[in-house]
Amino acid sequence: MSKAFVKDEGVPQEVEREAQSIPDGKNYITPEGYARLKAELKQLAEAERPAVVKTVAWAASLGDRSENADYLYGKRRLREIDRRMRFLIKRLEAAQVVNAKERDTDQVFFGATVRIKMKNEEKEICIVGVDEVDASRGRVSWVSPIARALLKARAGDSVTLRTPSGDEELEILEVSYR
Repeated sequence: MSKAFVKDEGVPQEVEREAQSIPDGKNYITPEGYARLKAELKQLAEAERPAVVKTVAWAASLGDRSENADYLYGKRRLREIDRRMRFLIKRLEAAQVVNAKERDTDQVFFGATVRIKMKNEEKEICIVGVDEVDASRGRVSWVSPIARALLKARAGDSVTLRTPSGDEELEILEVSYR
């Protein structure tokens, strides 16, 4: 039977979601984000994968593999590591590093840290690459609705953010590049 018709139960859902969320075209990324992806790839290739290979080899030497949990889970973990490494390699190859620290403008572009007023509440948002998103730290993707609403606006401007619950007005208080 072809593998095309078999659902691999070992594929983590977050990996599938990661692959689907990648925008076609450009993969803009900050230098810090690029370094983080390279460090993760290096960690997987030089530390995690060799350790799991060693465990699988040891488990395989014990004989019966059909009921050997170390062998079965080790092989599954190897597939996960290899899948993540392939993903990281593709993302790094497609990456276009943008150093926003050199910008001297009050206009919002990739890499900008923007202080906004939204519903009488001030928030600080940094526009970063898809691979660097961290909502808890205010880091949003350049393809997100809020970033698209803010792009090319200047300090003092008001922009409209379209949300499922209706339009919201955002007032841009400050634009900086750190």
